[in-house]
Amino acid sequence: MPRYYQGWINEIIHDKEKRNSVWRLDPKKAGISSCMGDIGVHAFNMVEYTTGLKVKSVLCDFNYLYDDNQMDVDGTVLIRMGDHVKGVIRGSQVATGEENGLAIRIYGEKGAFVWEQEKPNFLYKMSDTEPVQIYKPGHAYNTELSLDGTKLPAGHPEGIFDSMANIYLGAARAIRGEKYNDGEFPTIIDGVRGMDFIVSTVESNKNGNTWVNLED
Repeated sequence: MPRYYQGWINEIIHDKEKRNSVWRLDPKKAGISSCMGDIGVHAFNMVEYTTGLKVKSVLCDFNYLYDDNQMDVDGTVLIRMGDHVKGVIRGSQVATGEENGLAIRIYGEKGAFVWEQEKPNFLYKMSDTEPVQIYKPGHAYNTELSLDGTKLPAGHPEGIFDSMANIYLGAARAIRGEKYNDGEFPTIIDGVRGMDFIVSTVESNKNGNTWVNLED
């Protein structure tokens, strides 16, 4: 269950003059979606990447707040990844006080994982039978992919620009024909699926909150 909460549009949306002059809320400049097209798609990408599963269909409900606002600023998306694998993607640009609250919770039969972008050094593993375990970057117990992308000793925070650099490094390796780790960078397929997700959420909301299947 991923979510991405921001609050920066909150100070704009409630002022008619401002909301009619910001490019993010102008469909001619921003496209068919604001919230889902800007940040909700990141939550979608993350749930597919972390679980290794694909979202098969979505049912979406947008919030516009004002009749003269044409762009979604908040949305809830029910997702189906399998017969018994379901979840919720929440995105909001009007969550008062929020900065960049990208986070995910994955619940399985034997355990669960919790991670928050604003507390990136902590991955929580939970279960019904054991104490909560906390995984941190830079330690030998992490995967090869994690260690390859860690530039500093354990305890030092990694910056978001370093994570971007890791993506560029992986793409450069692939372009040069060198060995790279699977999952090191998104492919064009991930980009296309992200666009499909945005279009499908808009279609679901426009059709009166109906289920819409994503392309395989």
